[in-house]
Amino acid sequence: MSIKEIDLHSALKTYFGFSKFKGLQEDVIKSLVAGHNTFVIMPTGGGKSLCYQLPALIKDGTAIIVSPLIALMKNQVDAIRAVSQNDGVAHVLNSSLNKTEVKQVKDDITNGITKLLYVAPESLTKEEYVDFLRSVTISFMAVDEAHCISEWGHDFRPEYRNLKHIIKRIGDNIPIIGLTATATPKVQEDILKSLDITDANTFKASFNRPNLYYEVRPKTKSVDSDIIRFVKQNQGKSGIVYCLSRKRVEELAQVLQVNGVKAVPYHAGLDAKTRVKHQDMFLMEDVDVVVATIAFGMGIDKPDVRFVIHHDIPKSIESYYQETGRAGRDGGEGHCIAYYAYKDIEKLEKFMSGKPVAEQEIGHALLQEVVAFAESSVSRRKFILHYFGEEFDNETGEGGDMDDNIRHPKKQHEAKENASIVLETVDKTNEKYKSKDLVHVITGKSNALISSHKTDAQEFFGVGNAKDKRFWMALIRQLLVAGLLKKDIETYGVLRLSEEGREFIKSPKSFMMTEDHVFDVDDDDSIITASKGDGAVADEQLMSMLKDLRKRNAKRLGVPPFVIFQDPSLEDMALKYPITLDELSNVHGVGDGKAKKYGKDFIELIAQYVEDNDIDRPDDFVVKTTGSNSSLKLYIIQNIDRKLPLDDIAKAKGMKMKEFIKELEAIVYSGTKLNINYWIDDILDEDQQEEIHDYFMESSSDKIDDAIKEFDGDYDDEELRLYRIKFISEVAN
Repeated sequence: MSIKEIDLHSALKTYFGFSKFKGLQEDVIKSLVAGHNTFVIMPTGGGKSLCYQLPALIKDGTAIIVSPLIALMKNQVDAIRAVSQNDGVAHVLNSSLNKTEVKQVKDDITNGITKLLYVAPESLTKEEYVDFLRSVTISFMAVDEAHCISEWGHDFRPEYRNLKHIIKRIGDNIPIIGLTATATPKVQEDILKSLDITDANTFKASFNRPNLYYEVRPKTKSVDSDIIRFVKQNQGKSGIVYCLSRKRVEELAQVLQVNGVKAVPYHAGLDAKTRVKHQDMFLMEDVDVVVATIAFGMGIDKPDVRFVIHHDIPKSIESYYQETGRAGRDGGEGHCIAYYAYKDIEKLEKFMSGKPVAEQEIGHALLQEVVAFAESSVSRRKFILHYFGEEFDNETGEGGDMDDNIRHPKKQHEAKENASIVLETVDKTNEKYKSKDLVHVITGKSNALISSHKTDAQEFFGVGNAKDKRFWMALIRQLLVAGLLKKDIETYGVLRLSEEGREFIKSPKSFMMTEDHVFDVDDDDSIITASKGDGAVADEQLMSMLKDLRKRNAKRLGVPPFVIFQDPSLEDMALKYPITLDELSNVHGVGDGKAKKYGKDFIELIAQYVEDNDIDRPDDFVVKTTGSNSSLKLYIIQNIDRKLPLDDIAKAKGMKMKEFIKELEAIVYSGTKLNINYWIDDILDEDQQEEIHDYFMESSSDKIDDAIKEFDGDYDDEELRLYRIKFISEVAN
């Protein structure tokens, strides 16, 4: 063993109290101590910071650590000060310091006391700081969260782009170490180029977290109760629920609290004191769950987070990986659930529309990867690792069965010929299209790009039009994961053939394709349902029994089945197993009135079913609502009683008529009567009303689209919706 190795081990013991290095740490540290440019890709929890902290403590001079977040810097400085006798060993240099503090920092550096100086990239643009740093010995420069330098990273910071020039100004031969916890091959290449360290020794740890179980669930209207149910089943365990908006964070935290879960909200809109308080409550286990925006979690070092739930799907696989990576850091169980509806993707795309075109393109490409991840039926672990440029074998790899797609596999079918079509089309079009355009070529839909290359004039154009674009997208994704196709690094997203892909064209062999998950949106009532057989939400056997009961009761009462309960309500019953009227009234779209009027038979049936099938039902599972909507409901009911014009009531609440009608529907469908005859009589004459009444009375469905088709456009959406409200009010309630 060389002197250097003994030194490193004894330094590790002296400063940090560890007797051995973790993973790649030792190799990284040797590379940096020897003065080489070094690049480290190591998932969160892998011990990244030690890779520059230890070298900084043993080398001459001061190491500059560039970090994006002031809060993170403070944590790190505190941690280093804790292992040293002198507080001057680590300092922060940023906008939060006053003149006296800045002087103290400079004195400590000049006197050789400071070994680590944490700076924000912006601080390095100040002339006085650059001049000062040129006059002292700098041991090396560490760029933490290096993915911030890349526009393709999930957290791009323009100010990081300048670092290369700043480092050159401070000194020519300063070794650089870049560190990141998530980087795709594209981002890795970008970081090395942008820091001008293409010669760096690169160290990449595995991204596999074998103890994490990945699961994607369809996001339906009962998402809140699904989350409450899961949290209740995991009572006493720590978890994080991520939402995209602050408003949603507040609402969900409230709903959890009302349902007896110790939960607190966390987002950037709360004042600093509250944020710190809530974070501490979570760390000290005074609360079990934090409902948060992505502002939460950077530098959270809680080892026993047992679940991470994404109420809204994240904007990129990197974000998803980083956020789920906060679960099970101690190697114990970690359950990761993401709720997915394509509607959320569209919402995220809308948010991007105001940004520069280049940024939008990148954002869209990252989002498409998220769609692929959610809808794909291949192993989720394999998908994630493939995304980060790592091979994984489900048979031999650790944690191979830890995801919903492997535990509940979907049907497979032979797709040898279709795989050949995709690969040959990539070849014949000279590898110049991204997935979306390639699918257009295969299905025979032209666009400006395709016609500019004259591809639509080729005889293979439209060769696969017998199948829809969803099928071809799924196949392309599976060919990528199987390694027959690859994405070009320079022009990200353009599909290229791999060696194996070229071989396949020459001699095609069996290619088993798995059916993708289909998440369908039923626009009429914006209920999102997962296609059957992918672990769909409801208990299907119970669902069909409930439908039979509804049909029998409808016949007996002489009303259409939907009048009693709508499908989404039955689905929710088959999910929650309510066995009292009180529980039933909290089922989606039921409410007190309806539960009392129609509920008795249903809860008796469910109670019997639960007993016969020995179903484990959370005893106290009544999802209470926060009543945030009740004041609006009351306002609407009172003003309709006063016969105020509906458009005036809507306007007073700042609502568009469409939104307002949705509120009215929610009120009557949960069993409350609304008398809007005064308004209906104004917009529809007696014959028209009779015609629509007869239609709903005889129809098996209350879907507005069906009604519009039936009346061939005689009535518009608004008229039919309003009449349906009158109908349900009178016939059902």
